[in-house]
Amino acid sequence: MALGAIGVVYGDIGTSPLYAFRQALSETLSRAPDGTPVGAIHVDAVFGVVSLALWALILVVTVKYVLFLMRADNKGEGGVLSLMALAQRAIGRRTIIIFALGVTGAALFYGDSIITPAISVLSAVEGLKTVPALQNSVSLGVVILTSLVILTILFAVQSRGTAKVAVFFGPVLLVWFAAIAGFGVMHVVHEPRILLAISPSYAVIFLLSHGFVSLLVLGSVFLTVTGAEALYADMGHFGRWPIQASWLFLALPCLMLNYLGQGAFVLETVRAAHGHAVGDTDWFFQMIPEAMRAPMVIMATAATVIASQAVITGAFSLTNQAMQLGLLPRMVVRRTSETQAGQIYLPQINLMLAVGVVLLIGVFKSSDALGQAYGFAVTGTMAVTTSLAFIVVTRLWRWPLIGAVALIGPMLGLDLIFLGANSLKLFSGAALPLVMGASLFLVMATWVRGNDIINRKLQRDTPPLDDFIAMLAARPPHRVPGTAVYLTADPTHAPGALLHNLKHNKVLHQQNIILNVETVEFPRVPDAERVRLERINDDFQRVYVRYGFMESPNIPKALAACKKLGLAYDTMSTSFFLGRKTVVATLRKGVGRLQDRLFIMLAKNAANPTDFFQIPPGRVLEMGGQVSL
Repeated sequence: MALGAIGVVYGDIGTSPLYAFRQALSETLSRAPDGTPVGAIHVDAVFGVVSLALWALILVVTVKYVLFLMRADNKGEGGVLSLMALAQRAIGRRTIIIFALGVTGAALFYGDSIITPAISVLSAVEGLKTVPALQNSVSLGVVILTSLVILTILFAVQSRGTAKVAVFFGPVLLVWFAAIAGFGVMHVVHEPRILLAISPSYAVIFLLSHGFVSLLVLGSVFLTVTGAEALYADMGHFGRWPIQASWLFLALPCLMLNYLGQGAFVLETVRAAHGHAVGDTDWFFQMIPEAMRAPMVIMATAATVIASQAVITGAFSLTNQAMQLGLLPRMVVRRTSETQAGQIYLPQINLMLAVGVVLLIGVFKSSDALGQAYGFAVTGTMAVTTSLAFIVVTRLWRWPLIGAVALIGPMLGLDLIFLGANSLKLFSGAALPLVMGASLFLVMATWVRGNDIINRKLQRDTPPLDDFIAMLAARPPHRVPGTAVYLTADPTHAPGALLHNLKHNKVLHQQNIILNVETVEFPRVPDAERVRLERINDDFQRVYVRYGFMESPNIPKALAACKKLGLAYDTMSTSFFLGRKTVVATLRKGVGRLQDRLFIMLAKNAANPTDFFQIPPGRVLEMGGQVSL
């Protein structure tokens, strides 16, 4: 399990040395009018950047995520939406603050999912420039084209799933971590004074003595911990202990040795220059012996593809959770593995990510430029996660306020410092994830608002089910054999499809099932608690089906489970009635009307409920009606 966790969880943070140290160190250099780094690298800057990188790994990843946040699991599951559900359960209802935090974190995660593949693969392919035999033939166009080809293939094969190749992810990343640690040790041995950077005093002195530049460096240093959210989000796949063990005994030591090695290599280069200025360069690949650079570029490309696969899969899982929690419209979800429940493919999300990645590479063209945009999305998500954790600690775990503030206050303070540092890059790229996050926040908020309005209107316009059944008893309609299943979000009121069926067909089936599907705030629901049967009279029964936000609904399977409770269910004699609502906008003006039109567009493009609930298409009848927002 620990080996599997290495392959899936640590791909993103494990490839950060490709660009993080170079990006942070370049911020210490003066800039030409076109923004190009110029000037000389100073020894104190090397010690400061290395120290900041090491302590970012220790404080943010190790202390905050590995040792603390992984204890705030929702029945074994992690991630921002899982934590949001846990916070809602702690409060007892969905509050505006918890909803806003959860949706903001989810929206920023999508920005991270688009930037990670672009910056990771670009930084690996840029290593071709350091291979002596290829230096004169690798241009910017070659780097961009090669990166686009690799990423296009990656997105094209998503529909086939990763179950068959995932077994190689762990071994490949294990070799990668061993290699970056080995090359780091090679240079630390030649320049052992870099080990002094382990002391946090170098980080503090650098921050206090470099003023505004230290904030820019701090924003870039945060790139060393990108991917930390994956430790928490993937907890349900591997469990807490395998992820913690693989971080503490493999990933963390290897990353620290590599950053120390890059710092040592810079000190070697400065010493060898004999007083001449040393400028910016690709320190990760330059520290590798020339004979080994080509193999390391290949290995780095493989590692970045694995890192990209991890965030793509994470985006699929997050979207599935958001749909189950009612934050997004239904989308087509395809299973790519018969044995692994987490192996899913969402064509719409895959296309969105692919287009976003291609546009990013076309606009930014280099990993250095993309680094300006990367940190903001990650720091925003981390700040949201810490804020939700505070609610869980105080309301669910019942910690005293002073204890919660003492523990989480410094963590949130550190997140806000990094967030502020990355905010300085708003005009050089950081605005991009902010715009993407704001757009996705608008989509989710609009979808939730629109559904709330429609559900309130339908509840007001439809009679209570008990009153409706009493009316049928007074004036019995024509009866037909078989079973009718009516899906409804509100089992206390007569479903719209039932009303339309009686109005237009003027018949009532012998057995009528009012079916309500509920998504609970737990990842999974035990089979023993999946269904509940409530008998109303000889003609009507209510069936309640519960699913966790990590599960996919299967209505026929749930009804089959009701046989043990006494339900007479036969697929061949059952018809499923679904209410299809045609939503129309009102005559409002301004922002409200635009939001109405956005909701209508989302509703029109939502996946068919027949597919979403896995109902046999030949047994479905849709009864339509019009609803105004």
